[in-house]
Amino acid sequence: MSRLPFALVAVVCLATLVAAAIAAPAHLGAFDMAHAYAGPAALLPFGADERGRPLLDYALQGARVVAVPSIAAGLLVTTAATAGGILRATGSARTDAWLHALAQIVGALPRMVVLLVVALVLPRDERTLLPLALTWALLAAPGAMDEAATVAERLGGALFVEALRAHGYGPFRIYGLHVVWRNLRPVVVRQGAEVAMQVIFLEVALSYLARSGDQPSFTHPDDLRSIADLLSLGYPSLVLDLPTAHALALGLACIALPAVLMLSLTHAARAR
Repeated sequence: MSRLPFALVAVVCLATLVAAAIAAPAHLGAFDMAHAYAGPAALLPFGADERGRPLLDYALQGARVVAVPSIAAGLLVTTAATAGGILRATGSARTDAWLHALAQIVGALPRMVVLLVVALVLPRDERTLLPLALTWALLAAPGAMDEAATVAERLGGALFVEALRAHGYGPFRIYGLHVVWRNLRPVVVRQGAEVAMQVIFLEVALSYLARSGDQPSFTHPDDLRSIADLLSLGYPSLVLDLPTAHALALGLACIALPAVLMLSLTHAARAR
């Protein structure tokens, strides 16, 4: 199958996420009780909450909370995995030993515990998703590097590089084209996309727990709303007679967007 359709879907999803983050308002709209619990037909495009504020503002602010941190975390893991594969291709035994030791040490750390410690150490007015996202990426990076190094070793490692050098290829063509683009690309892109999606899901989980416990969020200021707020608003419609199913549907759609983005990137970057 052609990779172009998957690439186009990934571009559309990423552009939607970034555009929503840019268009997000600084504050929710004013109360309008005339539109309380309004559905999409009564207040385009997604309806309103219990106080008549458009749910579109919730979705835009939720994108603003997660867009930059998730992309930064994904790029960090992708870069680390690429470096791990290239270092394995150089054939340095000392480097391999250090990478293996680092992967074992970091892999033994409980990620959620480390993440909560970082969240609690941050000052209250500086609690945003970006430090948590970068922490998550750093904890995931050694595993991604180890997987990329395994792919490079299966390719032939230093012997593969030496064979290309014997044909007169330069370093950029060897490492950039043959090692990274043609062989490591599926692995490093998948690793980065998975971590970006994990960061978004992590933000939703932490915000939902904070909201259910009536606590301040670890991931965004109090004047911003998360995708978790849509889920919290819409969930009661499953067990109570509340007209908030449209909020739940919008929240699930916001969660589905990064999942579709991750799957599309993974298929678009797969090897021939």
